[in-house]
Amino acid sequence: MTEQKLSDPPPPGLGPREPTAPVAPVAPVAPRPGAVVALRPLGVHEARLDPGGLLGRWQRRNAEDTIPHCVDNLHAHGNIANLRAAAGESGDAFTGMWFADSDVHKTLEGAAWELASSPGDASLRSFVDDTTALLARAQGPDGYLNSYFTVAAPDERWRRPEWSHELYCAGHLVQAAVAAARTGVRPDLAAVARRFADLLVERFGPGGAEEVCGHPEIETALAELYRLTGHRPYLDLARRFLDLRGRGLLGPGRFGPAYYQDHVPVREAAEVTGHAVRQLYLLAGMVDVGVETGDHTLLDAAERLWEDAVHRRTYVTGAHGSRHRDEAYGDPYELPPDRAYAETCAAIASFQWNWRLLLATGRARYADEMERALYNAVAVAVSLDGRRFFYSNPLQSRTGHTGSGEEAQARRLPWYSCACCPPNIARLMASLHGYLATAAGDGLQIHLYAAGSVTAEVAGSAVRVDVRTEYPWQGRIELTVTSEADTPWTLALRVPDWCDAYAVRIGGGPVTAPARDGYVRLTRVWAPGTTVVLDLEMPVRRVTAHPRVDAVRGCVALARGPLVYCLEQADLPPGTVLEDVRLDPAVPVEAGRREDLPDFPVVLTAGGRLSEPGASLYATAPARERHGAPLALTAVPYFLWGNRSEGPMRVWIPVAATG
Repeated sequence: MTEQKLSDPPPPGLGPREPTAPVAPVAPVAPRPGAVVALRPLGVHEARLDPGGLLGRWQRRNAEDTIPHCVDNLHAHGNIANLRAAAGESGDAFTGMWFADSDVHKTLEGAAWELASSPGDASLRSFVDDTTALLARAQGPDGYLNSYFTVAAPDERWRRPEWSHELYCAGHLVQAAVAAARTGVRPDLAAVARRFADLLVERFGPGGAEEVCGHPEIETALAELYRLTGHRPYLDLARRFLDLRGRGLLGPGRFGPAYYQDHVPVREAAEVTGHAVRQLYLLAGMVDVGVETGDHTLLDAAERLWEDAVHRRTYVTGAHGSRHRDEAYGDPYELPPDRAYAETCAAIASFQWNWRLLLATGRARYADEMERALYNAVAVAVSLDGRRFFYSNPLQSRTGHTGSGEEAQARRLPWYSCACCPPNIARLMASLHGYLATAAGDGLQIHLYAAGSVTAEVAGSAVRVDVRTEYPWQGRIELTVTSEADTPWTLALRVPDWCDAYAVRIGGGPVTAPARDGYVRLTRVWAPGTTVVLDLEMPVRRVTAHPRVDAVRGCVALARGPLVYCLEQADLPPGTVLEDVRLDPAVPVEAGRREDLPDFPVVLTAGGRLSEPGASLYATAPARERHGAPLALTAVPYFLWGNRSEGPMRVWIPVAATG
């Protein structure tokens, strides 16, 4: 495929890079008219997930279980009490992490997006109302709002930018306020956020302090606040923070300036580095500022760093971060499965970054990466009941594993001392329907396939597309188009990069529809009720890693559609050691259902062999591995592992030697 840069014209059928909507949609990311984008996001009121589909069930679980669970834990672990102390309503000492306010803000954002869909949820409404009022009371006269530095360390305010997370917490407050304002849930929260943002402009704007935050996040938040308000100083400050980064302003710190992405100017960076979540949040901010200012140097840098991240440092599940020590990216191809850090927040940040790149460019590869991260690296973090979570997400848990610290647990926990991940999941899932589709001047684009519907204005007329599908378990997507337009427009359907063969039918008849740049584009005057069927073939794939990924040489990962699969101890005969299992390459791998596994709609069955390891830890080459009797293997979707029992698991399976 020919590589395309942001300065090039967009792919055919995906619209111009110019303002495409006079009014910003009610969406997490809403470029303003004049932004350099290829696609217009649809608002959360323009898309709906069917509660019977997989994504719809995830969203319903989030509303009924995850968000209430987060609210309960914010009370139980002192986050709300910290804000009451900051408001002078108690003499309680500060508890928890110094950035604990950010978990309140993320949960508040998730609640706002959920109330846009379920306005009658009285309990959630009470949380939003009470928390908004509390934040207003806790805010200082100058606009400052941070419970840790107000209650526990008032003399340290603004003195430790490499450590304090002050701007990080402010960023999450701003994003919660933007959600509450766009949805109409609590527009007055925007006034709280703006008072703080105005203080930031005064302190850090032109002629002010030359500082950046050790944890990027404020950049994308300020860009979104500009999009909400049209107040240019917010965008200018976001750009200033980007311009200042790379001067070593944060000092060496414990892990060096690359940990903070402060070692090289962002436009010159050649590789992703340092703390994975910080890097990905920074990249999202670079795209936001780039499209709003027309700064192609920022956009080109973001695409260049995408190449490095995805092609050299991302796990097969779409997870980011291979080192526990500094929660960071490793060297190129350093992707150990059992030592993967793969933080949930990094997967969410990747999803958000790729969405911004998709809007900017219209390129299918960013939707592909969103899909991979969502179905594997994000989904795995949540238990079936929506109330237990992984912080880090290894691709292998060994027999006898003894993790160190909460983040290294081989089981999901109800909460964490550093609880950044559960509220982050809550806000993404509450707004998930806003990421399904986009519009451009000449058409509608479907990027993520899920049962539900999308509506938009296309070619000056109202368009609705209803989607019926069991994706990702099956590759058949049925769409019904209702259109009032009497002129041709284009329906673009993504063909995922894992799909080698597909078929299209319109009105029951087959059509020839070659995919260009990752999309099938169907252009016509659409009669109301026209049906379109896209059948994506979903054979089981045996995936191998680049030969430089030493940790998994001689192994394969099993995948089908967008899902990565794994072996679990729960599916092995008693007494079998998972590390002794080998995949038999001569036995076909087949997909099917098992009645005794109702929570696993499609499992894979394969043939295996048990190795017979000797007693010695080492042997003189060329020793050959000995194999015992054949073994029937069952592989389950990686995102569902750990829901039946605790025990070993692996994604990368060694292949038995032949001959």
